[in-house]
Amino acid sequence: MGPLNLPRKISVLGSTGSVGVSTLDLLARSGVEVEVAALAAGRNAALLAEQARRWRPDVAVIEDEAGLRELRERLAGSGVAAAAGPAAVLEAAAADAQWVMSAIVGFAGLAPTLAAARAGAVVALANKESLVCAGPELLRTAKLCGGAVIPVDSEHSAIFQVLEPENAAQVSRLILTSSGGPFRGAAREQMAAATPAQALAHPNFSMGAKISIDSATMMNKGLEVIEASYLFAMPAERIEVLVHPQQIIHSLVEYADGSTLAQLGPPDMRAPIACAFAWPDRLPWPAPRLDLVASGPLTFEAPDPQRFPALAIAKAALAAGGRAPGALNAANERAVAAFLDRRIGFLDIPRVVEETLEQLDRHGWLGSAGGDVLEAARTTDATARRVADDVVSGLMAQA
Repeated sequence: MGPLNLPRKISVLGSTGSVGVSTLDLLARSGVEVEVAALAAGRNAALLAEQARRWRPDVAVIEDEAGLRELRERLAGSGVAAAAGPAAVLEAAAADAQWVMSAIVGFAGLAPTLAAARAGAVVALANKESLVCAGPELLRTAKLCGGAVIPVDSEHSAIFQVLEPENAAQVSRLILTSSGGPFRGAAREQMAAATPAQALAHPNFSMGAKISIDSATMMNKGLEVIEASYLFAMPAERIEVLVHPQQIIHSLVEYADGSTLAQLGPPDMRAPIACAFAWPDRLPWPAPRLDLVASGPLTFEAPDPQRFPALAIAKAALAAGGRAPGALNAANERAVAAFLDRRIGFLDIPRVVEETLEQLDRHGWLGSAGGDVLEAARTTDATARRVADDVVSGLMAQA
């Protein structure tokens, strides 16, 4: 293998979350030499300071300004600058870096992701909401500014690796796989009574609370359908979801001649991160190897639309276009928060999302937003959150 053309200066946004931690772990295990421009986190000042002392970034940023004092104290004498607040996160995102891991969870990740794209960096995208809320504009911005967007979600990374751009017109279907989450075999009655602890118990991955609940409702797959449509210019009717509990096959691409190409690997987020970091090269690191004999039989099944209505709701939002995908995301974030606070039941999550979209549609509010993409996305997000909160209050009143 010849010398690798790897990025030398990087930033990690969301460095204390599961993807951010995996990113830094991958870099440490691979032994690759990098200069870190910025590390940014939400609230975990202790872990951020520990990372900053190890990686020596130009700046460590904590979004929660209440954590700045602790961060400064923990970084005293290190030579690493400390900053706090949303504006500082945006500055970190736009720092002089060739490669930026975008792993800030939720709508809060959109503005930093756009800032990194406008700076011309290669954006390794682990923030679903950036694509769901502003996918076409984000991809255009990255291209115009000389950068790129490389997906880090294992499903989209799989498609990215096996979809040959020159043959894109010959693709018949994209097939995203799903573990099925903790309620894959559960009856609706069990799901209706599910506690947050049960819903957070993902069978294959240890993830943050929001992502884990999205996996349990399969809203994560609905969001991923929207992402795939934007990333690979594929209409919703040619994107399918297949439940694959072993999570060995991460996604498949079916071509017009009947050939189906799949990307396989153990369920480990560091593999798609490595792909995004080195592409089009491959990064040598002590990766866990796939043992198909030890893995046992690989099984597949169709998702149950009655128990997991989130998939259909997301596809409908994609078909509607305009503000609908962003509103879907905002309503889902509020519904998940309400469930984690035990204000609504598990099956109420997709119900809140669907009713929010229906109310917005009745008022003619889901058309094209126009204007500045970030301001339009913020307006959509705020409006949908207010409506979703009203729907949650209504459900609580009925309980």
